[in-house]
Amino acid sequence: MNLQMRFNLLTRLGAFMLSDDKDWIQAKEKASRQNSWFTPGFIDLAIANISNHFLQKEILDGLVAEYSLPDSAASPKSVGVIMAGNIPLVGFHDFLSVFITGNKIRIKTSSKDEVLIKFLVQKLIEWEPELTSWISFEEMLKGCDAYIATGSNNSSRYFEYYFSKYPHIIRRNRTSVAVLDGTESFEELQVLADDVHLFFGLGCRNVTKIYVPADYDFIPLIEAFNKYNYFKDHNRYKNNYDYNLALHILNRKYYMANESLLLSENTSIFSPISQLNYEFYTDKNEVLEKLNTSKDIQCIVGNGFVPFGKTQCPSITDFADGVDTLKFLTSL
Repeated sequence: MNLQMRFNLLTRLGAFMLSDDKDWIQAKEKASRQNSWFTPGFIDLAIANISNHFLQKEILDGLVAEYSLPDSAASPKSVGVIMAGNIPLVGFHDFLSVFITGNKIRIKTSSKDEVLIKFLVQKLIEWEPELTSWISFEEMLKGCDAYIATGSNNSSRYFEYYFSKYPHIIRRNRTSVAVLDGTESFEELQVLADDVHLFFGLGCRNVTKIYVPADYDFIPLIEAFNKYNYFKDHNRYKNNYDYNLALHILNRKYYMANESLLLSENTSIFSPISQLNYEFYTDKNEVLEKLNTSKDIQCIVGNGFVPFGKTQCPSITDFADGVDTLKFLTSL
């Protein structure tokens, strides 16, 4: 398949994902039933982000030009992709990257997020049967020319061991933080709530810790975050909230809370579901110096950084872990 054919299929897929196709609606409902973290609203949000920020003609045009993608790969490689399952279609960017560079893709999905990507691939094959020899789903990815694997810090050690002989990208746990200075408007705090809460905080682009000045007033922030108090009606999220609340009470640890989130003073940038860590600072530059040298940070949110409310709207070149997937694939 030449580049124009792949390009046309991707833009067609982008339009299809925003459609009211009956089978697509049923696939989304099935994905939500199989994984209760994938609420219909969050599935639709993930789909809209992919369609609007990845699969638009002008965006793909820019990608083709920036990476000088050839009409067809001179020697297509077989790329094994191990996908995560923390948020809906989290592995789609890897799929897109391998597909548009003209390489063959062999996919190992997460059991938590297999319905949507399999449906979309089947739709592409329905439109272009030739793709049956270019895209496959497998339980064991052996004999690939290169690998892209996303997982936890623990699983990444296994990936390093198994794939060390091959060109590879291996991703580990990452998270995002916000640096506040106390001048934020109520509207900015309300969209910061999106950075914290969207997808129940399960993504690497979700803010799990905030840095605040020593005299910071938390009341406006807590009030702004009340927009997500409806999370208390989600059983799995509420179980996490109750568990973490009980730990704070039993340990007699100071906390602040509304109905959807616990605020806890903690030096860790990682926080459990339903909890947001915070840390006071007196020198903002010291905080930034520490964050800029950390390998665990995906995004820094705040004035002068990623704008409030934009962490879950990455562009097509906002690569996970800061590793340029397209550069990796075109250099194989």
